[in-house]
Amino acid sequence: MEIRIEQAAYQDVSALRELYRHEANCQIIHDSSMSRSFTQPYLIAVNGRLAGYGAVFHKHYPGRAMEFYTFPEFRPHASAMFRELISVGRATEIEAQSNMPLALSMLLEFGKNVRVESILFHDGLTTSLEAPGAVFRARDSQDRISNVGEPEGDYVVAVDGKIASNGGYLCHYNPPYGDIYMETSEEFRRMGYGSYFVQELKRVCYEAGKKPSARCNPDNLASRRTLERAGFRCVGHLVAADV
Repeated sequence: MEIRIEQAAYQDVSALRELYRHEANCQIIHDSSMSRSFTQPYLIAVNGRLAGYGAVFHKHYPGRAMEFYTFPEFRPHASAMFRELISVGRATEIEAQSNMPLALSMLLEFGKNVRVESILFHDGLTTSLEAPGAVFRARDSQDRISNVGEPEGDYVVAVDGKIASNGGYLCHYNPPYGDIYMETSEEFRRMGYGSYFVQELKRVCYEAGKKPSARCNPDNLASRRTLERAGFRCVGHLVAADV
């Protein structure tokens, strides 16, 4: 069996990525990385026939294999194809989402020192949380927001004229997913405003035709509990490993 790995441009693999996205049927955390030229795509041929594609980061996570897809008929040769991708792409790391079986199986076969980098959530429950005195609304230019780690969002929760939480949802993921993010000011934490805000962000996300999703660092227990109180449930993890 002859396996050939050739560098490609994004447009050469974009149609194959639609099959990859359809098979995944979930939010793909690094979905936009290829279209933003953060990776080097590769076409994979077996015995002269196109069999799939892969990609390796060259920016942000240099040397990390981050996407891999084969047509169903070539799936029995996936391990040999991935081994060649690692060699040609000079990959030193592998990443995979635990809810994407093919990528995860490659990581477990070829990786070591496996570690969880992010928890992925999907909307698992509709909640009816209330936060007395809280007003959920669109952010306006007069709002004074002090952010620590998140960008200023399109929405806020105001309490007695003060901004308790701000955030929104990002849409540079595979459709139809919208990734919810938010931050609550220190003085308003552990009072229920954060979970109420996430609940309302889910609502406007649906109204915009997006499916709410979210991520958090596995060490951030407070964020995880906030998301879970608003009905989010863990659907997978982004894991990485050394080759």
